[in-house]
Amino acid sequence: MPVEITWWGHATCTLQDTNTRVLTDPLFARRLAHLRRRRGALPPAEARHADVVLVSHLHADHLHLPSLADLAPGTRLLVPRGAPRAVPGLRRLRQARVTEVVPGDQVRVGELLVRVVPALHDGRRLPVGPHRSPALGYVVEGEARTYFAGDTGLFDAMAERVGPVDVALLPVGGWGPYLGAGHLDAGRAARALAGLAPRAAVPVHYGTYWPIGMDAVRPHEFHAPGDEFVRLAAAAAPEVAVHKLGHGESVRLEVAR
Repeated sequence: MPVEITWWGHATCTLQDTNTRVLTDPLFARRLAHLRRRRGALPPAEARHADVVLVSHLHADHLHLPSLADLAPGTRLLVPRGAPRAVPGLRRLRQARVTEVVPGDQVRVGELLVRVVPALHDGRRLPVGPHRSPALGYVVEGEARTYFAGDTGLFDAMAERVGPVDVALLPVGGWGPYLGAGHLDAGRAARALAGLAPRAAVPVHYGTYWPIGMDAVRPHEFHAPGDEFVRLAAAAAPEVAVHKLGHGESVRLEVAR
């Protein structure tokens, strides 16, 4: 059975594996604070339907309460440990079944096993407050083993901590003209890909949101990361098939172990 991945923009993807729908870091907004969506239509209503939603960390472009409030009743929601305390609005999401997780946890969802892995990123809800939660990645194991990195920098033990995977959803940029620590640009993502050695990869987390009034500031950081990742990945990990998707586009992958 093929695994299907749809990229809706930013870090929001739908993964379908073994008749189970997984949604990552849902962000269904035209505008978020100083950011506006510059490319790609808002995801359709069907994107809000999932059996489980994976939230990688507490930043508002990854844990977006209005988007989570649109989820269907009964949706399973995995969040970093401490998230309901740091983001009280999570406790008001009565339609979602919230489970707090940390690296090393494993959660069964239907026929899927979701493994929680570490990420190198500031996991706090901003502005800076007293509560801290770990930033996470997830490996979804079904017909394929799919790694959703969330937001992360490159760290030495990444391949070891993530483990063998078939597909990698890797961030290759961000929402502004400058990437701070704890992020992957196209070059670092290509290096991560070489270490992870999956069969296929999809670049995400670029070319969607940008600060209002800054359209002309380093615009190549908005447009170029996907193509740059394809080019650099071909040199760093030529055995990996890279699928650069447009917003709302899908890829179906036949994974044979």
